[in-house]
This record gives sequence, C-alpha cells and structure tokens, in this order.
Amino acid sequence: MQITQTAMQKKKQSFISYISHIPTHFSHPDFLSFKKSKKATMALAPLLHSKLPSFPFILLFSIFIYSNSLYASDYPPLSLDHYASTCPTVFDVIRKEMECEVLSDPRNAALVVRLHFHDCFVQGCDGSVLLDDTITLQGEKKASPNVNSLKGFRIIDKIKNKVESECPGIVSCADILTIAARDAVILVGGPYWDVPVGRKDSKTASYELASANIPTADEGLLSIISKFLYQGLSVTDVVALSGAHTIGMARCANFRARIYGDFETTSDRSPLSETYLSNLKSICPAAVGGDNNVSAMDNITPNLFDNSYYQILLKGEGLLNSDQELYSSMLGIQTKQLVVKYAHDPVGFFQQFSDSMVKLGNIINHDSFANGEVRKNCRFVNT
Repeated sequence: MQITQTAMQKKKQSFISYISHIPTHFSHPDFLSFKKSKKATMALAPLLHSKLPSFPFILLFSIFIYSNSLYASDYPPLSLDHYASTCPTVFDVIRKEMECEVLSDPRNAALVVRLHFHDCFVQGCDGSVLLDDTITLQGEKKASPNVNSLKGFRIIDKIKNKVESECPGIVSCADILTIAARDAVILVGGPYWDVPVGRKDSKTASYELASANIPTADEGLLSIISKFLYQGLSVTDVVALSGAHTIGMARCANFRARIYGDFETTSDRSPLSETYLSNLKSICPAAVGGDNNVSAMDNITPNLFDNSYYQILLKGEGLLNSDQELYSSMLGIQTKQLVVKYAHDPVGFFQQFSDSMVKLGNIINHDSFANGEVRKNCRFVNT
C-alpha cells in the first residue's frame, strides 16, 4: 500500500524541522546551501515514499546530506596522468609486483582489496591504515575491525620498495594501495577501471574512526548503509562493493553467530545446504575456540572474482550476517533488488563494481592534500 499524501507531508515536515535544528558541528557551508536548494527536495523524494520508520528515515537522510556536503562538492584533484612525467612506469611496476603476489597465493588479492577499503573509510584514501604505532602516533591497525582482519601490509611494503627504487619520493603509499587494489581484482578475473592518482599520504591516523566507521560482520543493514552514506556512497555502492566478498576469507569469530543462528532459517535446507552448514560448523565450533579458523566467503569460486557471491545470497547461504542482510532483511527492498540483478547480470555487476571502486578511491582527506606528504616508508611518517 502506498504512503498517503498526509503521511508523506508529515514525514516531510518532520525532516524540515529536523534539519532546521542541525547542531553546529553539522553547519558546514556547503551543507547549509544544500538544505536550502532544490537538490535537497530531489534527494528527499525517494525516501519520502519509503516505508522506513521515522527515526531511521531521518537518521539516514541526515547522514546522506551531510556526507554530500563533505565529499560531493569538492571533487578530488586527481588525474590519470599525474605521474606521466615524474614516474611513467609506476602502473607497470605495481602490476608486475601484484602478479607475483597473486600467483604465489590468489588470496593475496583479497588482502589488498580489503586494505584499500579499510583505508578509505577512515580519513579518506590517505594511507593512514598503513601506519604503525609509534611513541607519538596511535595507528589504526589495532582497532577492532582491523586487528585480526588486515594482513596485506607486507605486500604494500614490497611494492613501495620497488617503486621507490624506480622513482624515489614521487609516488604516495595511498596511490600505490589504490592501484594495487585495482590490479588485484583484475588478476583474479575481475573488471578493469581507470585509477585517478595524485593522493598524498596523511601524517595522522585515527584509531577512533577506524573503530567507528568500518562496517563489521554482525551489523544490521541500516547501520551498514549509514556508514556508506557518511562516506558519500550510495545504497547501490553498498551492494556492489560488498561483491568483493566473492574473494577472500572470513574468521570463525565473524561467522559463528550466523551459522549457529539464522543460517538454517534463511537457507533452503536442501541436502547441499545442510552439508555446507555442517562443514562450516566443523571449522567453527559453537564453544569457545577456533576463532582464527577461516572459511571462504564464496564457497563456490573462492579464488575467482565473479558474481557467485550474489547467487549464494539468493540461496540464503551468505557466510556473514552483514552479507545475508542485503537480501534477507525486511528493510532491504532496494538492496534485495540489486542482489537479484547482480546474481543474474555479471556484466552489470562488473560495470557497477568498477564505478563504485572509483567512487571509493575518490573519498579524500582534505588535510592530507594540504599538509600531507609522500612517505618514504609506508609504515612511518617522514622525519
């Protein structure tokens, strides 16, 4: 049943009242001009007709318009030819190093993609995730979403050393990580996209933002969407970027609650499904122990970047709760439609994934552009 005109008007008035009293820390000049413009009404229209409860509706939309003020108005000063004269071989060097890493172990592709994602969700794509703890700086590596999850640092160190030998002091660690993530996807069968470059490395990191901004395996759908909206990414980006889980592994600690919880409820309980669940339980015991045991998030083609991840969600067999929520959540009307689309349209998934990865890579740290540097060693700020 469609929302009534009266209900829609009440929702609109509630929103207008809400944004009129945004706290001062949301009073970014671009935000103030945005909420006075027709753009706000246009952006609001799809949500006005949604059946979201008032609080989630207001929360998600306020995050959306705030993130637009932070990111959409100032497109990052990146370009495809930034290193054309200063380090023309950089793309070839990174590709060759990634080829070696993926040939030695296809799982290395997922490690680099995950590093890039976790970097961009904290202060933008500025290489902050690569910094080690020092006496004067607390890094992001020990934050709860990272501490047992990120393992690709050695790969980036090797690539950085190679790039430095070719072009010392020219190419940032942030750019190396962004390019390497693209090459990682290609090397396991995924799509190509152009990578604009010119990022600077930050001199800071944020343990607090790493703990708060990065989606976790057990989060609900609205919470995940809100974290993407805050970064200037859309619901479509949520579903497309989640498709990166077609490669890589998950720890037992991150899927234990799922397999001993609602896995049987969401799955079709076929003999194949029951066998899969039994195998997962043998890897991940219900009692304490085995937290670091791992299983592929895509049990069909774990080392191939394809759309089988979405086909797994259609069967209700997503390994992580956060993945299955995209299809099974009662609030996931749009996400469910996108899961179905990508499950049946691999070309469409590849195109959207490429577009979404460019958007992800364009999340910037304004401070790093003004005050950042090109680190000599990705683990430490230059002295």
